Amino acid sequence: MNWNILTEISQLEDIKTESYKYPVLLLKHSTTCSISATSLNRLERNWKQEKVGDLKPYYLDLLTYRPISNEIATMFNVEHQSPQVLVIQNGECIYNASHFEISFAELEGIA
Repeated sequence: MNWNILTEISQLEDIKTESYKYPVLLLKHSTTCSISATSLNRLERNWKQEKVGDLKPYYLDLLTYRPISNEIATMFNVEHQSPQVLVIQNGECIYNASHFEISFAELEGIA
């Protein structure tokens, strides 16, 4: 799996723009949380790009970049969770899940 790393708030506008061309996945990950580690591992282990088409994955270390996580919640009108996965399409969040609800099978049906 080839993560695009999210480190700047300005990237969120680029992601919003990209989402009009192809769906974008945002994963908010807490590096100190065992549930987050398990969710990340399950997602990476099951990831098959051919099953999600053009879905482009972004990874956010939300402990290091908490202001970006806060801006994601505001920009896409979602409640902050950790871990959390969002799918952005046409500038809007069309799907979000958190904790053990994060599932590659769910993403297959969206992308």
